[in-house]
Amino acid sequence: MKIIAGNSNLKMAQDIADRCFASLVSADIKTFADGESSVQFNENIRGEDVFIVQSTSTPVNDNLMELLIMIDAAKRSSAERITAVIPYFGYARQDRKSASRTPITAKLVADLLTTAGADRVLTMDLHAGQIQGFFNIPVDDLTSRIAFAKDIKHNVGTDGNTVFVSPDAGGTVRARKFADMFGGDIAVVDKRRPRAGESEVMGLIGDVKGQHAILVDDIIDSGGTLCNAAQAIMDAGALSVRAYITHGVLTGTACQKVEKSVLTELVITDSIAFNCPKNHVKTRVVSVSTMFGEAIRRVTNEESVSSLFTQKINK
Repeated sequence: MKIIAGNSNLKMAQDIADRCFASLVSADIKTFADGESSVQFNENIRGEDVFIVQSTSTPVNDNLMELLIMIDAAKRSSAERITAVIPYFGYARQDRKSASRTPITAKLVADLLTTAGADRVLTMDLHAGQIQGFFNIPVDDLTSRIAFAKDIKHNVGTDGNTVFVSPDAGGTVRARKFADMFGGDIAVVDKRRPRAGESEVMGLIGDVKGQHAILVDDIIDSGGTLCNAAQAIMDAGALSVRAYITHGVLTGTACQKVEKSVLTELVITDSIAFNCPKNHVKTRVVSVSTMFGEAIRRVTNEESVSSLFTQKINK
């Protein structure tokens, strides 16, 4: 097993390597003055099972290109198998033609990864499950639900007055899976988008009055949708609102919006390097590096990865 880290999330890559009792491969990954990426591995990886850890987060295009070049370098270094470990899969929100004359960029990225030489992809909470079908190679889509459920049990409790809320209709299945783990109820925020990048809450489907609400979603970007949903939930009589979101993209003033919102706290994973200022106390990070490390160990040993999704949480 050889683990190689890109520049997008070095801390997570190191944590994954520690979980696998391995050292990161020494590599020179730099940028030329004109912006071109340069990659050189300083260790022999011929015939090795190589895992390249790189989230395609901001700057998305730079990190994606760096990942493709690292895959190509590993392929030309005669690696036996190359697994692209992408904790956050950028461009996943462009998974279909949303209007005339628009691309399906998630499919394009899948083709690029395969053409570059990836033999397998390991990721977490893809925005759209059908993206797995865009690949002609195996794709393991891990879930943060197990890590979040353990955190909820420890910090929120499971005394029966917790409701899991989806910020839109598309996330209802995710909210139901959380609710089933704790024997709770679900609610759904009915929203519309009057224009691109904006959301407006139209109503709330389900009862949250007198309960602790937990918003669950896969991505928080600008934070507008989440904060509006939290306000609507509190207006409906909830005792408190927390949010558990897998990928903290947190662009622009998202961190400030969270701090000023009615949210008790926002919990995200370390799939993207955390970039909120230190004085923003409402946002907390739960690590999923152990889960990725265990998945990598199982891939190397040809063991089941799906059993990671079926762990039980004691109530």
